[in-house]
Amino acid sequence: MVTSARPGRSRWKTAALTSAALLVPLLATTSARATPGTGTHSPAPRTGFERSHGERWTTQPEEQQFLRAVDRASPRVTLETIGRTAQGRPLQLVSVGAPAPPGPAVVRRGNSVLLVCSQHGDEPAGREACLSTVRDLAFARDRATERFLSRTTLLVVPTANPDGRAADTRGNSTGTDINRDHLALRTPEARAMAAVLRDLRPDTVYDLHEYSAHPPYYVKDLLSLWPRNLNTAQALHRESAALSESFVRPAAGGAGYSTGIYGIWTDPETGEPVKQVAGDGQERILRNAVGVKHAVGLLAETRTDPLTDAEKSDEAVNNRRRVGVHLAALDGLFEFAGKHRGRVEAATRQARAEGFADRGPVYLDGADNEEPDEDQVLGDPPCGYALSAGQWREVGSTLRLHGVRVALSRGGGAFVPLRQSQRALVPLLLDGRAKYGLTAGRPVETCAADGAE
Repeated sequence: MVTSARPGRSRWKTAALTSAALLVPLLATTSARATPGTGTHSPAPRTGFERSHGERWTTQPEEQQFLRAVDRASPRVTLETIGRTAQGRPLQLVSVGAPAPPGPAVVRRGNSVLLVCSQHGDEPAGREACLSTVRDLAFARDRATERFLSRTTLLVVPTANPDGRAADTRGNSTGTDINRDHLALRTPEARAMAAVLRDLRPDTVYDLHEYSAHPPYYVKDLLSLWPRNLNTAQALHRESAALSESFVRPAAGGAGYSTGIYGIWTDPETGEPVKQVAGDGQERILRNAVGVKHAVGLLAETRTDPLTDAEKSDEAVNNRRRVGVHLAALDGLFEFAGKHRGRVEAATRQARAEGFADRGPVYLDGADNEEPDEDQVLGDPPCGYALSAGQWREVGSTLRLHGVRVALSRGGGAFVPLRQSQRALVPLLLDGRAKYGLTAGRPVETCAADGAE
């Protein structure tokens, strides 16, 4: 049986070892963090989860109060509303940098990392880790953290699904799974996220979730997975896999937690894969969408179910473990961002430029571990897709949110060329064979020199 932590080791780092103090291995100084789940006091704001020692999750009014307090007290932090849910709750973006970074209306400067927390409202542990991480980085005083933040902007969406969090439901107030809406963009939550990806172009996107165990094959404290979509640029795919396998999982393992690959059941005796139950190349899932949109991406999931006797007898112990695993994994993310900064920036720049060459296949299906059917590979893609006036009225705003370049046509229609940064995304949205497409545009085989029909 897999154990969830090393015997005799605390599930929480001591106050002298914070996520801010572990951004890169050489950091050894402390920040103003109050260790969650303990009685340690700090002048910095604390979440409802921390104040209750993990007995309950931070309420939304407490989150708002917490974020406003951090924003007021730290010159590194900018707090902005990027949208509202169907029930009127704010969708917020926190930016942390030194000095404070520009808002979402201004293209960000330098390298950036985006944390997306609790897309599923009944998965609150990632949200707690995101909130305390914002606070820790806002108040850290060590030189290495200040240097890190001067070169990297941390972007955080603390609660990506506020209505679902209020109701403790997976979906939002209309029952929609936001993490299946990053192509159609029908929900205000996904539309706000698409605008952040379009305007700020984060180099790395890290998506925090939780999962239910299936003993004895699926019980790890942390499971992670990179973008599997075949349209992800090879360099970004390599960096995403490295983030998982060389940084995030080792960081969690070093803190005493068990780790594995999301979606893969493993034999508890041999560690060999038994079957795949999740984690394909669907472009509508954020993990894959960010790869198609030219960012390094990773999904991180902590186990909700208690396994040890202590976790079973005290829900707060289990809650602290759930959040603690995310915090340990985030240390790996920050180490990766520091060490691989140059490689990631080079990979994202190259991926964003490759579409203008308009060469190579586009995949309508398949994954890095699943060969697509022949008819799902556009070996010689069309020059672009023509949209009627009615189609343009229907999908035009969504294409703009995706950052897709469009040439308007006489008569109210539009032409969408493949020769652009979002080249691979265009057929996924507009080809009649695409599984999750917006509409079936008319393929245009030959284009004028200026890219218009």
